[in-house]
Amino acid sequence: MGFFSSDYWIALEEIKNLCRNSSVSSQGLRYMEGNRDSFGGNFSTQKRMSYFNHLNDSVEIPCGFFKKFPVSDSDRTAMESCNGVVVVSAIFNDHDKIRQPKTLGSKTQDNVCFFMFVDDKTIEGLSQHQLISRKSLEYSLGVWRIIKVSSTDLYENPAMNGVIPKYLVHRLFPNSKFSIWIDAKLQLMVDPLLLIHTFVVPKEVDMAISQHPYFIHTMEEALATARWRKWWDIDALRIQMETYCENGLQPWTPNKLPYPSDVPDSALILRRHGANSNLFSCLMFNELEAFNPRDQLAFAYIRDHMNPKLSLNMLEVEVFEQVVMEYRHNLKKDNETWKPRKLKRVSKDLFVNSSCCSKCHEYLFEMWGESQN
Repeated sequence: MGFFSSDYWIALEEIKNLCRNSSVSSQGLRYMEGNRDSFGGNFSTQKRMSYFNHLNDSVEIPCGFFKKFPVSDSDRTAMESCNGVVVVSAIFNDHDKIRQPKTLGSKTQDNVCFFMFVDDKTIEGLSQHQLISRKSLEYSLGVWRIIKVSSTDLYENPAMNGVIPKYLVHRLFPNSKFSIWIDAKLQLMVDPLLLIHTFVVPKEVDMAISQHPYFIHTMEEALATARWRKWWDIDALRIQMETYCENGLQPWTPNKLPYPSDVPDSALILRRHGANSNLFSCLMFNELEAFNPRDQLAFAYIRDHMNPKLSLNMLEVEVFEQVVMEYRHNLKKDNETWKPRKLKRVSKDLFVNSSCCSKCHEYLFEMWGESQN
């Protein structure tokens, strides 16, 4: 589909009106508070899943922030002052370059906030390339306000720290009405107001996200994650899939329509902040802390089991390719790549033992039977 400049002013005015008339009273959710050993609380499987059926607004939902999110007071104030549309990204461990969005309308920066979360290692890289001065109390680069996060107080794994702004954007920006998450490997090629106005507002959905270009079943993504070592602990991947199979994970079939797939490309997420999208984001974050930051593995399980249901617009891959440009991550030497302190010996395949297959055999039988028809 095409995007035309004549639509920009309509999108601007409609979104401004929606933001003015939208309630910001925590969008119907109450969040659990307190202090725990980890930022997300590290809840058991049974405890996490007990929050999927959220029909009582008085029940408090665990949603991170059991430790303080370590940013400066001035940055926190700026985040809380963003009361319309926010575009959010993150670079931890100097993993990507900062890319400026293209084709922004003349009034977009007056109505959209752009925040990039980074850690000390990324700040060091930006300083070495003379893109920022370490002497500054606040950082900015192009449209992006750079938020330094003291990640030593959070998770050992930089990717897990990136999950915080990706899925807890509604808590970091409590007064924003819409948000766009964009992975730092992407460059936005369409004005964010046009994206929200095209894919979220007219369809009255909670969230818009692209379909995966190759997979439609969660287990396909899990097998690829193990095969290509996208996550180091394959035994833990197996346990994750066993857990979901035991608790009702099903392969995609036409019975799941209007959801056209179980696997998203989560590099770009458009949200209308509200009770349903916020609940989904909280539940996602809890699963990612429990297992690993590979968010495509938990996506369909949460979407299909949460109540109330998520209104979701899963975009065609061709749309995703029109609105963003994708780049490679920064090349890293082996000693610069994050590894766990204790690297476990792992099996070569996700399904080498019979115990997993016995728990997921119905899923696999249906998935492979479907693929052969």
